[in-house]
Amino acid sequence: MKKIGLDVGEKTIGVAISDALGMTAQGIKTIHWTEDDYSIAREALTPLIEKEMITEAVVGYPKNMNGTIGPRAEQSERFANWLEKNFNLTVHLWDERLTTMAAERVLLDADVSRNKRKKVVDKMAAVMILQGFLDASQQGGMNNGT
Repeated sequence: MKKIGLDVGEKTIGVAISDALGMTAQGIKTIHWTEDDYSIAREALTPLIEKEMITEAVVGYPKNMNGTIGPRAEQSERFANWLEKNFNLTVHLWDERLTTMAAERVLLDADVSRNKRKKVVDKMAAVMILQGFLDASQQGGMNNGT
């Protein structure tokens, strides 16, 4: 049973999937979309979800640093509800505070050029979101999500 991890932004959605055992996350692609144009997301995600037989989704939940819910987190909630309804998946929101910054730091440390970083940072953030969820699931500690 594979899982999909999504880093949902205003202009892009980073996508990662797990291996069949649910132990590791691999970055797949970045979807370019206009926020709230779910037809673009549906077109890009449907073949992937069907081909990979995805059963669960993990959506990054960008809480504010003080733990409150802002407009970005509300958008993630809407996207998660849409995923659940349209793809019949179990959907988890996963606290992703600082994930994009951490992905950016990894890429900087690897001396990846600015242009290349822009192309892969969302995909890498999706990997970090999904891997965090997978690790917590294996340890039985699901307290980082909602």
